[in-house]
Amino acid sequence: MSTLSPGLSTAPDTAAGCLTQTSDRTARPSMPPSNQREIAKRKSTAPTWSQICKSLVAGGVAGGLSRTAVAPLERLKILMQVQGNEKIYRGVWQGLLHMAKTEGVKGMMKGNWTNCVRIVPNSAIKFFTYEQLSRHIADHRLETTGSSQLTPVLRLMAGAGAGIVAMSATYPLDMVRGRLTVQEGRNVQYSGIIHAARTILKEEGPLAFYKGWLPSVIGVVPYVGLNFGVYETLKHMMLLHYDLRDERELSVPARLACGAVAGTTGQTVAYPFDVARRRLQVGVKQVFVVMVVCMLFLKGLARCC
Repeated sequence: MSTLSPGLSTAPDTAAGCLTQTSDRTARPSMPPSNQREIAKRKSTAPTWSQICKSLVAGGVAGGLSRTAVAPLERLKILMQVQGNEKIYRGVWQGLLHMAKTEGVKGMMKGNWTNCVRIVPNSAIKFFTYEQLSRHIADHRLETTGSSQLTPVLRLMAGAGAGIVAMSATYPLDMVRGRLTVQEGRNVQYSGIIHAARTILKEEGPLAFYKGWLPSVIGVVPYVGLNFGVYETLKHMMLLHYDLRDERELSVPARLACGAVAGTTGQTVAYPFDVARRRLQVGVKQVFVVMVVCMLFLKGLARCC
């Protein structure tokens, strides 16, 4: 009896232990070792503060250089967006020649310093936010689905989130830059960034710095989202096509081609909202702008249908 009692007493415990282990295995399926190693590797290679600073600086420098290279075209675009019934600027070459003739080379670069002051932090925040969002989404997908590969929709969502954060953080500078850029000839109301900011704050109040913010948010979702999404997707397709393992193996012309296609796609889709933003910034009535945007949207929708 004494030898049988221990066996009887331990049998229920053993059965309970087996049931507990079985239920644990059923509730939490074990992750493949390869996925566990990849997750551990990604966590061990988390960006350091040095890498974060390098990413911010690289994004800012890239944004400043790119904007300076196309400063005359950027100013011409804004002037064409806000001009009234008097069509002074009717085309690219005609507009550039008119600016050069009336205001010289300095006039063609008007507003570029303000644009660089805005675009350096804007690009830095945008690229950094996109990298961090992409990384977190990839880590989540790896833990849940076993694959860290981002789909085009997820890339678009990460780009849209990065664009909204960067645009909202630097929007007052964009508004001041728009006011400075549309000044022509002797019709100069603002002498610089600080003077323009003080004047707007004094005459129109702090909310004036966010005029046109809503169209900007609506427009930045397809613009930045498509920009990053199309760029990363094209880059991934080229890696697969040429059987490359690392994106650093892509040539500079290949990356430029991907960037050109991505930028053109995003800018084309979001351009009506860019027009609405500029007109709101320089004081055009909001009702008129909303009507224009709605008409353009409905016209495009009708064509698609």
